[in-house]
Amino acid sequence: MYHKTTPYRIFNVFNICLLVILSIMCIVPLIHVLAVSFSAKSAADANLVGLWPVQFSLEAYKKTMNNPIFLHSIWISVCRTVLGTGLTLLITFLAAYPLSKETTVFRSRNIYSWLFVFSMIFNGGLVPFYMVIQKIHLMDSFWVLVLPGAVNTFLVILMLNFFRGIPKEMEEAALIDGAGHFRTLFSIFLPISMPSIATIALFSMVFHWNSWFDGLLYLSNAKDYPLATFLQTVIIQKDMSSMSMSPKEMELLSQTTVNAAQIFIGAAPILVVYPFLQKYFVKGMTLGSVKE
Repeated sequence: MYHKTTPYRIFNVFNICLLVILSIMCIVPLIHVLAVSFSAKSAADANLVGLWPVQFSLEAYKKTMNNPIFLHSIWISVCRTVLGTGLTLLITFLAAYPLSKETTVFRSRNIYSWLFVFSMIFNGGLVPFYMVIQKIHLMDSFWVLVLPGAVNTFLVILMLNFFRGIPKEMEEAALIDGAGHFRTLFSIFLPISMPSIATIALFSMVFHWNSWFDGLLYLSNAKDYPLATFLQTVIIQKDMSSMSMSPKEMELLSQTTVNAAQIFIGAAPILVVYPFLQKYFVKGMTLGSVKE
């Protein structure tokens, strides 16, 4: 067998070592941030923290969780991620299903497909897009964070290709039994498309949760910022107006530990959700669904 040959074994060892190194490079910074967030002010300010907390302290998390602006930004990000991901999934399903048909079934398929591809490659630019947002009165509203990114051509193409791989016999059987296109989509295609659904859901969730520039660009009130925009203003722009500290808190807290706590809290939701979706990436839901 090919997997027992020496070249394959060498490649396998090299591949495993490379993946282990990449995994360590991704995990170590997160562990360091977590260690800093649990460390005392003196150790964090002196850069003495490595991968383990120095003089364990929960003061940074107490300060962070008692900040109403930070908690409000989390709530905005949660609402944005849930609504944005749900809307993106719905639009992706409704767009990918007809585009997955052959031209004999949907004659204008190629025209619409190229329109989607064209919009992915070419766009009007930031200034025209900003003017459109102004004209449709989305400035300083929650929906400016959700609607502009609702249609993602890349995700539509991913779903389209997955739908095209579903055996035609399954759709034909549904149509013979009297099911319409909507019934076929939601009762036949989607239940066996969990790997693709999990993939595009994760992509959409990460996009909405980590997106910071649109909040900075379209929202004038800092109290309405999503979490990513809030962290960008506090950590990158060093705007501490929303993180005021009393003299007693300044003796116990370092801005470094508070920022580390905020960063870890911001990354935690995606880290929690990913393991539940990852299992679908390698699971073939259509294997054996049709017997020839």
